[in-house]
Amino acid sequence: MIDLRSDTLTLPDQAMLETILGAKLGDDGRTHALERGEDQTVNELEDLAAQITGKEAGVLFPTGTLGNTAAVLAYCKAGDKVLVDEQQHLYISEKVLFDSNFGQLQPVSYPHDENGLPVLEKIEEALKGGNIRLVCIENTHNFTGGACIPLKNMKEIYELAHKYQVPVHMDGARMFNAAIALKVKASEMCRYVDSVMFCISKGLGAPVGSLVCGNQEFILKLREKRKLLGGVMRQAGIIAAPGLYALRNNIERLQEDHEHAKCAAELIQGLKHTHMVGQAVTNILVLDVNELGLTPQEYCRKAEEKGLLIKPVLSDKVRLVFYKGITKEDAAEAARIIRELDKR
Repeated sequence: MIDLRSDTLTLPDQAMLETILGAKLGDDGRTHALERGEDQTVNELEDLAAQITGKEAGVLFPTGTLGNTAAVLAYCKAGDKVLVDEQQHLYISEKVLFDSNFGQLQPVSYPHDENGLPVLEKIEEALKGGNIRLVCIENTHNFTGGACIPLKNMKEIYELAHKYQVPVHMDGARMFNAAIALKVKASEMCRYVDSVMFCISKGLGAPVGSLVCGNQEFILKLREKRKLLGGVMRQAGIIAAPGLYALRNNIERLQEDHEHAKCAAELIQGLKHTHMVGQAVTNILVLDVNELGLTPQEYCRKAEEKGLLIKPVLSDKVRLVFYKGITKEDAAEAARIIRELDKR
C-alpha cells in the first residue's frame, strides 16, 4: 500500500529520536523574563526558529492549528474582519476562528488565480472597504496543489496591507517547501509578513510541533493567547529536540519530495478524465476527477483497492502528498494506478 494521504505521515528516524534522550528538560509553563519557560531545549528551538525566519522571537505550539489560532487572536478581537484566501486552510479546515461559538471573527475572502496566487486587486478592494484587521496568506497553498507565492507577490501584498496599516500573518505550515521551490531562504520570505506559523511535523519529519514567529511585542501577546487556549506544555523538550534536529538536517531533503511529486505529475499528464489543479511545484498534487462520474470519496475507495491511499479535499477533488519514505518507484506506481483509474 502506497500511502499519500499527507506528509504528516512522515516518521522520525533513529537519529532524530535519539535526540530526545539527551534533551535538557524543564517546565515550559513556568515562565520568567519575556514570559519564557524553564525548558532549555524548547528555548533553543524557539531561538533557532526566530533566527531562521529573521524574526525577534518564536513560540512552540503542539499543532499548527493552535499556532494559527493563537496568532490571529493576538491581533484580533471578536467581531473583527480577517481577510483570507477563499480556500485558505485556516478558513476551510481549521474554522475555529470564524465559529460563532468560539473565535467569532468575520471572514472576508479574496480569490486566487489559476496558479494559486492571491489576486492583488481583490485584496486591495477589501482593504479599501475598511475595517480589515488582519490579512492572512498561505504559503505553500494546500488546496491548490502546493502552490508557492513568489517573493515579488509577497512584497506587493505586504506593502499594500501596510499602506492600510493592516498586519500580515502567513500560514507557512509548509513554508520550507516554498523556500526550496523558490530557491530562497525562509528569512527572505518572512521579511514580507509580520508573523508566520510553520510546522516541524510534516515534511521535516518531527513527531509533533509547530512554531509561530514575530516581533517581541506580538510574541508576548501570543504567549497570553497560547496559555488561554491550553497550549502551554511542561517538559516539552521531548518535542523540541526532534524539532531542532529537523531544522538542522531535514530542510534541504524536501527537494526529494518535490522531485517525486513532479515524477508522478509527468506520468499522469494528458489523461482524458483526470486533471491536475495548478502545477507540480512542491510536494502536493491535487486532482480533479469529476469527469469520471465519481465522488472524491468513491475515487479514493477505488484507488485504495488498487493499493493507493489518498485523501478527498474540498468537495470535489483528491490530494496526493509526497514525503520522506516515499520513493520514486512509489511515485511511478501511484501514477500507474491513477492512469488505470482514468480508463472508463
